[in-house]
Amino acid sequence: MPTKAMNLSLTKLKIALFLLFSISVFSQERGTENVFQIENPNYELSPYTGMTKKHWKDAALYLLEGAFSYVHTLEDPMKFPKQEGKSYPRNENQVPTEKLEGLCRTLFVAAPLLKENPNLVINKINVADYYRYQIGKLCDPLSLSYIVPRAKNGGPSQNLVEFGALAVSMLTNPEVLWKPLPQKQKDDLAKIMLSYGDGPTVDSNWKFFNVFVLSFFKEQGYTVNEKLLVEYLEKSLKHYRGNGWYNDSPAYDYYSMWAFQMYGVIWSEYFGKKHYPEIASKFENNFNDLKNNYPNLFSRDGEMIMWGRSISYRTGAIVPFPLMGFQNDSNTNFGWMRRISSGVIKQFFTHPDFMKDRVPTLGFYGAFEPSVQIYSCRGSVYWMGKAFLGLLVPDDNPFWTAKENNGDWDTKFKKDEVYNKYQGDSQILITDYPNIGASEVRAWCHEKVKDDWQKFRSTENYNRLSYNSAFPWQADGENGEVAMNYVIKNKEQKWESFKLYSFKKFENDIYFRDVVLETDENIKFSLADIPLANGILRVDKNNSDKPIEMRLGHYALPKLDKEITTTTTKVDGYEVTIIDNGKYQLAMIPLLGWEQSEVVTAKGLHTESEESSVIDVTAKYDPENKKNSTYATLMLWKESGKKWSNKELLPIKSIKQTKEGVKVDFSDGTFKVI
Repeated sequence: MPTKAMNLSLTKLKIALFLLFSISVFSQERGTENVFQIENPNYELSPYTGMTKKHWKDAALYLLEGAFSYVHTLEDPMKFPKQEGKSYPRNENQVPTEKLEGLCRTLFVAAPLLKENPNLVINKINVADYYRYQIGKLCDPLSLSYIVPRAKNGGPSQNLVEFGALAVSMLTNPEVLWKPLPQKQKDDLAKIMLSYGDGPTVDSNWKFFNVFVLSFFKEQGYTVNEKLLVEYLEKSLKHYRGNGWYNDSPAYDYYSMWAFQMYGVIWSEYFGKKHYPEIASKFENNFNDLKNNYPNLFSRDGEMIMWGRSISYRTGAIVPFPLMGFQNDSNTNFGWMRRISSGVIKQFFTHPDFMKDRVPTLGFYGAFEPSVQIYSCRGSVYWMGKAFLGLLVPDDNPFWTAKENNGDWDTKFKKDEVYNKYQGDSQILITDYPNIGASEVRAWCHEKVKDDWQKFRSTENYNRLSYNSAFPWQADGENGEVAMNYVIKNKEQKWESFKLYSFKKFENDIYFRDVVLETDENIKFSLADIPLANGILRVDKNNSDKPIEMRLGHYALPKLDKEITTTTTKVDGYEVTIIDNGKYQLAMIPLLGWEQSEVVTAKGLHTESEESSVIDVTAKYDPENKKNSTYATLMLWKESGKKWSNKELLPIKSIKQTKEGVKVDFSDGTFKVI
C-alpha cells in the first residue's frame, strides 16, 4: 500500500506537472516559446541593441525557420493558418494567390541568405531546391500552384504584386534562383510573368511591380516593352513630394516612404545604373533627401510608430537605412541608422505576441483586427522580410562596422525641449520629444467611409489627430470610446469620428487643419496642434451651426502588469486628470470650453492589451453661445514613477480670447496667438 509520504510526493508531482503544463500553455498563448533570442550580443560595436550583421542573419533565419515549419517536402506550399477576421482567403479561388504570396514574400528573407549560403537547409529541406521547385510549379498547368497568365483585357491583380516581388528576389540573386532553372521553365515563367508586367497597373507604388518584372527579363535577354518600362518609371518619379516622401495616391504613411525609396534604390543598384543611368540618378537624388528626415520618425530606442496601412509589414520600414550602405556616403551617420534598424527588429521580434503558430501575426504586436486590411492573407506579413535585403550590403560596409549611437537624440536634442520637422509639400509634421524619447507624426487623412471600398484609409490607421511611438493607437468603440480624435453624435445618434481633414499651414510651430464631419458638412472645426516638451496643447474652434454632443480623447494606455490608476487634482483652478499604467502617465487638463473630464475603459480596442483606458473631455455645444466655441486642452505625458510639478502640469500662464484670436502666454515668457 502507498504510504502517506508516497501520496504526498505524488500530490507534489501532480501539482508540479500541472504548473509546468499551465506555464507551457500560457507561453504558447503568448508566443514566448518562439521569442527571438539575441545570442552573444556584441555591446562593444552595438552598445544599445547588441546586434551585428550576424544577428540580422539570425533574425532572418528565425523568420524563415517558422515558415519552413509548414514545409516537409518540396511539394508543400508556403500556406499558413488563416487569422480569424477579414483577411483572405475567403473562398477557394483565392488559395493559389495566397500560396503565391507565401512563396514570393518569404523569398525576401531567403534570397539574401541564399546569396551567401546556397546550400542552406531548414527543416531537412534544401531551401534553394525548394524555391526553385516551387517557382517551376507556377508555370506548370498541371500544378495546383499554377498561375494563369493575365487575360488579354485583364486588369492589375495581386498576382502582379507577387510577381513583382519574385522579380526583385531573382534580380538580386539570379545565380541561385534563376540560372539553374531548365530553359523551358524560364521561357514559360517569362511568358506568364510578362503577361502581368507588360500590362495595366495601379496609380501607386504598384508601378514598380511592372518595372521589376520588365527589368528582370530584359536583364535576362528577353524582349520586353521598354516603352512601358520607361513610362512607369517616369510616372513613379512624379509621385515624389520632397524630403524623401512619395505620395501613394493619395496617402502618406511609412509605406509611401520606405517602399518607393527601397524600390528606387534596388532597381538602380541592380539594373538602372547600367541601362537607364539618368533615371537611376533621379531615384538616387530622391533617396538622399530622406537622410535628414526619415530617421526622426523613429523613437530614441529605435521604435517605429503604429501608423498607416499595412503596419503588419513592420520591419520593412527600416530597409532604407541599410540600403544607404550602397551609397557609402561619409556624411551619413551609419551608427544611428543601424541603431534605429536593429531597434525596430527588437521591437517586434522580441515581443511575446509577435508570433503565433511560428508565423508573425497580422497586427502590430499581436493579432489586431482593426489594423488588418482585406487584401492581406497570413503570408502577407513576410513583406517585412524586405528589411533583410539590407543583408546584400557587404560585411565591411560602414552600415555594419560603425559603432551604434543615438544620433540627434544625443547630439542635437535637449531635455525639456520639443523638436518639429515640417516636411514641406507632403504637409507631414514629425515631432521628437527628448523627455520620453518618443517620436510623433501628423499627416494626411481625407477619405470618406462611403468611398473607401477597402476600408482602411478612412479608419484609425489614418484618422487620428497624431500618432506617437510611445502610445499605439486605440480603435474607436461603438459607445464613443475614442483616443486622439474627436467623436461627434451624428444625425443617427451614433458616435462618429473625424476623418476629413484639410491641412492649412504650419506656422510658428503650430500645425493648422480644418475638419468636417463626413455625414454632416455643417459640423466643422478649425484645429491647432502645438507640440510642447511634455505633450500637446490643442486650441480648436467649433464652427458648427447646430447643437452637438462631442468628446475628445487623449492617447490611450494599455493595461499591462497592474491596474491602471486614476488621480485627479487641481492646479491654479484647472482640473487635472492623470492615468498611470506603470509605464507611462497621461494627463488631461481642459482649459477652455470643455464641461467635464472622464476616464473611459475599453476592451478589445487596443493593440497591446485586452483592456485599456483613455481620458476624455466632453461638452454639449450650443451655437448660440459664441463665447463657448473655442476648446483648449493640454494633453500631457510622463514616464511612470516620476512626480509631476505644477509647472509641468500647467506650462501656460494664461489663455484668453482676443480680437486677433486666442492668445496663450507660456510660463517661460513666450506666447502664441492662434
